[in-house]
Amino acid sequence: MAVLFLGSFMNLIDVSITNVALPQIQADTGASATQLEWVAAIYVLALAIGLLPFGRFGDVYGRKRLFVIGLIGFTIASLACGLAPNITTLIAARAIKGFAAAMMVPQVLAIVHVIFPPEEKARVFGLFGTISSLAVVAGPIIGGALISTDIAGLSWRLAFLINIPFGVVALAGALRFVPNLMGNGNVRPDWIGTGLFTTAAVLLVLPIIEGRAWGWPWWCFAALAASIPAALVFVAYERRREAQDLSALLPPSLLANGPYLMRLALITLFFSGIPGLFLVLAVFLQSGFGLSAFESGLVTTPFPVGVMLASLTTERLGGRYLLQRVASGAALLACGMLGLLFVINATGAELKTYLFIAPLLICGFGMGTSIMSLFQLTMSSVAAQDAGAGSGAMQAFQQIGAALGIALSGQIFFASLGERGMAIGTTLDDFVTAAALATIWSVAVFTALTVVVGATVWKNSKASK
Repeated sequence: MAVLFLGSFMNLIDVSITNVALPQIQADTGASATQLEWVAAIYVLALAIGLLPFGRFGDVYGRKRLFVIGLIGFTIASLACGLAPNITTLIAARAIKGFAAAMMVPQVLAIVHVIFPPEEKARVFGLFGTISSLAVVAGPIIGGALISTDIAGLSWRLAFLINIPFGVVALAGALRFVPNLMGNGNVRPDWIGTGLFTTAAVLLVLPIIEGRAWGWPWWCFAALAASIPAALVFVAYERRREAQDLSALLPPSLLANGPYLMRLALITLFFSGIPGLFLVLAVFLQSGFGLSAFESGLVTTPFPVGVMLASLTTERLGGRYLLQRVASGAALLACGMLGLLFVINATGAELKTYLFIAPLLICGFGMGTSIMSLFQLTMSSVAAQDAGAGSGAMQAFQQIGAALGIALSGQIFFASLGERGMAIGTTLDDFVTAAALATIWSVAVFTALTVVVGATVWKNSKASK
């Protein structure tokens, strides 16, 4: 379990470290606002596209095999990111790294789902949440410290090179301890389904990220509209494969599972409200108010601390009150985001970093309360033979939500700020306005989730009386 969770730790720490490093990357490479968005978004987009097919390939070819190959690819791609000579190379290496993570990550929960008995799964999922929150806690602090100390003049490159020792340790542990779960040799990969899923995801996310930079040409809106029929074609094709008794990338049994699909939608919405906000905060604090990467990381630390505290607290509840915990977490996130919006709007020429502690801590506690409960609810409706596909789909929609959140928050923030605001110490009022506008998206997301999930809890309680 420790070896598997180290793989997830690497993925999560990479995301949080990268956000802290973005202003230094921009200063060193001269990257545009859109290129900065791509550094963050290309990783989660590649991860989202790859999670579903690689989750299914784990069911076919063996989950340990996919985990090990993904781990090797992730470590090598981290080296390529750290040595990238320019922003274009960095973006390409981040894409490769995302696909490698997509091979590794879905195998973690799939293996856990299969090898642990039902009475131990709640505790294991709780530990997974704790380890995940530790990664998010460690990311900004470790990354900020490494970048600020500028060891050997490597600056932001250390944020990627730090993954290499973790990768070596995880690889040695995987080869020694992870059980060799054989794949199903009678199942064949669904390559056409993979292509259709990839097409739908790219049509949805690409125009949102690039639309502002390209002046929103007509094809951006056409691509967004085309993502809906592309998704419907994917679903129809998967059902046709099942009717022909062929293996499907996303088993139609999952597509016909109403509770599973509803929880996928909730996961997508949950994660659209968080990652983009932290990209905005990193630029707001460093480029706007001149904080170092380490200081910026410390300011945002209350959020992952809240996640960790909530994970430790809710672990004792096991599998009880899952839906109620999701509703409570969404409400806390909505309140915390409102508080964060108030703090940002009240920021003047002098930045009072201590004011960020309470709202970020509340947000983190809400996230820790809700998200692992939602993961447990989602995986509880998946049969063991489809664990890889179920886990892959769940985490794919998590990353699609993150990519959409980065794209939407980035669009709002950089469109309001403008390229002229990227210089340190200039146009502070513009930074405040842009950050506040971007935060409104997160407020709206978690308010909507509070209403939807809260209504479901109330309806269920009335039905049980």
